[in-house]
Amino acid sequence: MAKRKMVRLDSGERRFNFRIAGLAFRDGHVLVHRATHELFWSFPGGRAEIGEPSDETLRREMREELGVDVTVQQLLWTVENFFRYENRDYHEIGFYYRMRLPDSFPFHPSAIVHTNRDGKNDLEFKWAEATTASLKALDIPPYFIAETIETLPETPRHLIWHDGNLDAK
Repeated sequence: MAKRKMVRLDSGERRFNFRIAGLAFRDGHVLVHRATHELFWSFPGGRAEIGEPSDETLRREMREELGVDVTVQQLLWTVENFFRYENRDYHEIGFYYRMRLPDSFPFHPSAIVHTNRDGKNDLEFKWAEATTASLKALDIPPYFIAETIETLPETPRHLIWHDGNLDAK
């Protein structure tokens, strides 16, 4: 199998990244994940491959991370996000989609429902309440999503966002 070419460009301490993520909802909760060595959570997804449409990236990442086929729904946001993480300044373009998981995917509020190894990282997934207060408490970047989780946009929105220093979180 040929080595996959993810959309990422490094220039010294700077990194450009193209990330696709999905928000899956069930019974007033949204699925979140984190690498076990990190303190903050995020929405599941990953980097696009060169030549891969963003919706296919999300489907591929969810098959790899969750072992299920998802239905990619509406695009919620495109975000130019600027932040510092692991001693690098990031310029990340992110596409955030609404997605639907199969009904068979486990649901237990606030409990770890799935784990997976992704490269060198151990990932854990859980359902968090889809409220501003809950997402703020979990420290989920990009941070604007916590403010808007209870009133998702009806049409895609484009934002330029600065998350700051994620290493300090």
